Amino acid sequence: MHNSDHVILLEYFLIKYYFRNHTDQLALLAFKSQISHDPLQVLNSWNTSLHFCQWHGVTCGRRHQRVVMLDLQSHGLTGSLSPYIGNLSFLHTIDLGNNDFAEKSHHQKYLAVCSAACICIGQQFFHRSNNLTGSLPYDLGNLSSLQFIGLGRNFLEGGIPDSIGQLKSLYFLSLDENMLSSKLPPSIYNLSSLWSLSLTMNQIVDRLPSDIGRTFLPNLRELYIAGNHFFGPLPSSLFNISTLEMLELSGNGFTGKVPDNMGNMQKLQFLGLSQNNQLGSSGHADDLKFLSSINNTVLKVINAFDCQLSGILHKSLANISFTQLEELKLSGNQISGIIPSEIFIKLPNLTRLHLRDNFLTGNIPQDIGKLNNLGVLTLGNNNLSGRIPSSINNLARLLYLELDHNNFEGVVPNTSNLQSLLELDISGNKLNATLEQVFGQTSHGLLYAYLADNSFTGSLPVEVGNFEYVVDMDVSNNYLEGEIPNTLGKCLSLQQLSLMGNSFRGSIPPSFSSLQGLKFLDLSQNNFSGEIPMFLQNLSSSLEYLNLSFNNFEGAMPTQGIFQNASAFSILGNNKLCGGISELQLPACPIIKQKRFGKHQISLGLKVAIGAIVSTTVLAALLSVLCWVMRRTKSGTDETQKTSLYDHYERVSFLELHRATEGFSPANSIGTGHFGSVFKAIIREGTEPVAVKVLNMIDHKASKSFMAECEALRNVRHRNLMKILTACSTVDFQGNDFKAIIFKFMPNGSLENWLHSIRSDGSYLAKNLNLSRRLNIAIDVASALDYLHNQCETPIIHCDLKPSNILLDEDMVAHVGDFGLAKFLQRKNSNSGTTDTTSSFSPRGTIGYIPPDVYGKKADDDEEFEDGPDLHRLQDCLATHHESGKTEECITSIIKVGVECSMPSASERMGIKDALKELVAAKKLYQSAR
Repeated sequence: MHNSDHVILLEYFLIKYYFRNHTDQLALLAFKSQISHDPLQVLNSWNTSLHFCQWHGVTCGRRHQRVVMLDLQSHGLTGSLSPYIGNLSFLHTIDLGNNDFAEKSHHQKYLAVCSAACICIGQQFFHRSNNLTGSLPYDLGNLSSLQFIGLGRNFLEGGIPDSIGQLKSLYFLSLDENMLSSKLPPSIYNLSSLWSLSLTMNQIVDRLPSDIGRTFLPNLRELYIAGNHFFGPLPSSLFNISTLEMLELSGNGFTGKVPDNMGNMQKLQFLGLSQNNQLGSSGHADDLKFLSSINNTVLKVINAFDCQLSGILHKSLANISFTQLEELKLSGNQISGIIPSEIFIKLPNLTRLHLRDNFLTGNIPQDIGKLNNLGVLTLGNNNLSGRIPSSINNLARLLYLELDHNNFEGVVPNTSNLQSLLELDISGNKLNATLEQVFGQTSHGLLYAYLADNSFTGSLPVEVGNFEYVVDMDVSNNYLEGEIPNTLGKCLSLQQLSLMGNSFRGSIPPSFSSLQGLKFLDLSQNNFSGEIPMFLQNLSSSLEYLNLSFNNFEGAMPTQGIFQNASAFSILGNNKLCGGISELQLPACPIIKQKRFGKHQISLGLKVAIGAIVSTTVLAALLSVLCWVMRRTKSGTDETQKTSLYDHYERVSFLELHRATEGFSPANSIGTGHFGSVFKAIIREGTEPVAVKVLNMIDHKASKSFMAECEALRNVRHRNLMKILTACSTVDFQGNDFKAIIFKFMPNGSLENWLHSIRSDGSYLAKNLNLSRRLNIAIDVASALDYLHNQCETPIIHCDLKPSNILLDEDMVAHVGDFGLAKFLQRKNSNSGTTDTTSSFSPRGTIGYIPPDVYGKKADDDEEFEDGPDLHRLQDCLATHHESGKTEECITSIIKVGVECSMPSASERMGIKDALKELVAAKKLYQSAR
């Protein structure tokens, strides 16, 4: 070979191997130069003393010693991305996830890396959980061989470019947890190779194409679009994609019925439909038909909680085919009927069963004991009755048991086998055992114990001290008595304790001084006596709320710790207390003079300070009552919730409310009442919207009304009553008194607005409120009134019940509000004939007001009432509206209730308890007719 040939050959090898390899090394060093912080020093090996293929996180190919993979995930690296990575022409995988790469330069966007690497074959880009900003570039579509894109958990915004459709080899696309908005490009549905598409937790507003399952995405296995703003009906063709294994559609705005053609989805393992609050047909009995259409033996999870699904559960689950199911979550719907035994017999692998917040009736079948793997059971807030089955004790793996707010009665069954139990919630029933029976056999690992609002008797047993891990214990509103055992002080993890509404006596045990983590303590409405122990003021680092109201405490008030803040504690109804901070306006404590020696006589007497015992200020009364009402609100276990501002009964300031309402701007006003205005507000970022009722302090009756509302609400708790979250009582920027109550926001407004929206010409327009919804609202209101009239210790009369005071939440559940004119019912003593209370009655409420009829007509302006607002004249009008069969019978029943509740003589009127029964019966009749 000629010498010149040798030179040419040497140049060829230098160019092909050395210089190209050197290019990879320079590209990596350029990447390193942009790293500003390397806490684990993982890039120390990136130096010329080692070949770059031996550098940490670098993988080279065997044949050509060129970089094919760069894996630096989860190393805490901080800096920006060098575009020279694009010179790594053999690179097929980049994983820089869980670091802190932030791109702030306008000209150097993060995907400049990809644009420069467009010659790579089979390139993947996996770059999750950093601080990437900006939008996805259109040039992304030029990477024709791209197979894998993972850009989740960043701050990307804008839309997905239509050029995405050019990536014919793409099989994985993850853009979840960004800020992407606008519609999806139609080209994304043409990615025939795509098997995983994840867009969860963005702000995408779009519909799913009606033919998505017929012509698009034929190989799709995973579709995650939860937490966006998709709307419209679910296309039935979606369930024709036979390759789908994971389908997550939760947290959107899908409407209508769930298609019942899931028979083709033989590979589906996860189905997520939850928190689509208009998903369902609003009262139709076949919303759950999609369950019976599933013909699948590999399905593991069905999540469909917090929707509007109605129907009869046992009919929908009569022929279960998904026998490997592990999770069934149907809470927060309108499901009725009994709990079918098929769930417990044919689904032996169930680990989570969520059915709370529905309309289920009947007993819990004994077959429940066959679910040996069950870890979570939530059946709270239904209409279940009978005894809690003894077979529950067979559920040895049970962690959470929620049976609250039903009609269970009798004793609590043996739970000695439930040694894994962390939460026991049996509050709001008719159980009548002793606490010795409950605490003596319950797992000592219990974290949450809710036994309130039952008929438990006896004392608080010494065994309570065995619950060393308990965080929250509530035994309020029972018939418990005796002294509090000193062993309770052993519960060192205790944060919330409510013993309210019992007959406990004696003093507060000294062992309470050991509860250094205690945040909430309610001992109100008992027979405690003695002095308020000084050690309570030493819990200032933890204690946030203390209610000692309506006991027999006496002596000097502590003045340190929590007792420095009048809004954080309540001592109402303890008339022998003295001293304390000035806001309490208590009488001064007796002063004992010291002995004097010398020429003066020794004074052995006591001079008692003279002063009038002044009533506790409106501030102290209001806040103490409000704090009593604020209870821990529990949602279904394992279901995602928004962050709440009120988890620890946190107070808000005037400044916060002023900012949240933009200076109480009329633009944020959502209504007015007798003594104030109501504004919608988001007080702090990331919290749910609230309704802020601001009292008009110019009206001298406002404070009295405010007290009446708080007094009425302090002893009540019901799902159909407005929930108070917190309060603000202070002064405004001009030094004027300012008082406000913060309620849970009701997104669907008042019933008044649904019945009588006002047109621009001043006339009324009724919104679309069908018979089913009207009947549900009537039942909700009747339930609230029955509770106030018949289930409260002292009956409460609202005195101003009208559609404008009935608020509707996101699920159209009715809540009665505005108790500013409420009164306590006078009862006569059966022996003496005297009254138990001193409240007197006079005409109250809205003068001349008469509620609208079931068709939404106003009595004060409709032609039907020209001769006067007599409700009984409605009968002729209603008779002209005809339905057939059971529907007609249902309407007739409703009219009968209305007529009998409005008889001219009070003695002839139907009681609210009977009215409620009749309305519930009418609802069942209506459901059977649909």
